[in-house]
Amino acid sequence: MAADMQEFTRFAIYYAPEPGALADFTAAWLGWDAATGTDCPHPEVPGLPRPVAEITATPRKYGFHGTLKPPFRLTGSRAALERDLAALAARLAPAEMPGLALSRLGSFLALTPQGDTAPLSRLAAEVVRGLDAHRAPASEAELERRRKARLSPAQEENLLRWGYPYVVDAFRFHLTLSGRLAPNELESVAQALAPVLAPLLPTPFRVAELCLFGEDDAGRFHLLHRYALAG
Repeated sequence: MAADMQEFTRFAIYYAPEPGALADFTAAWLGWDAATGTDCPHPEVPGLPRPVAEITATPRKYGFHGTLKPPFRLTGSRAALERDLAALAARLAPAEMPGLALSRLGSFLALTPQGDTAPLSRLAAEVVRGLDAHRAPASEAELERRRKARLSPAQEENLLRWGYPYVVDAFRFHLTLSGRLAPNELESVAQALAPVLAPLLPTPFRVAELCLFGEDDAGRFHLLHRYALAG
């Protein structure tokens, strides 16, 4: 079934790389192409401590992305969300940074933007705030699940106000490449991935679109539409 004809349980606003070498490799690395809604064969990457399928099992269902507004259930119609998302994108400006780098964030690997990320943080905050009227309140079960991470007071405030702890002042943009890894695995996976990723990383790195994603009944996320930032 085509993505535009499916019913989706949640929606999210993400950054996703434009079609090209980085998008192709990262879709294959995760094993899920959100743009086409299809599984992908994993690439051969020498030097990995475990199969790619195991390393990427946790982030696979989301597709390769950077979160701007985390997944949420709709309180109204998809058409109304799309209308307001188009209007928001029309007034917001792109965010540009020197590039992306392979980084270790706690126990997982991700690509992170380099240089001044303040414009990107402001962009994400505008998206969180500007579309929040479309977000159904988080359930008590969702709140309790988030609280297991031992949230700071500011993160707890975000959770209650925006339905997610790591937004606005607690926001840190990243493009996840792995699930949790042991310290020795982090090192070996990073060493194996670095030379493969290096020629694919954009210079500069621009967030020039807001991408609407939808979660299907199986928990897989699909890229539904790209909205150019035109402000």
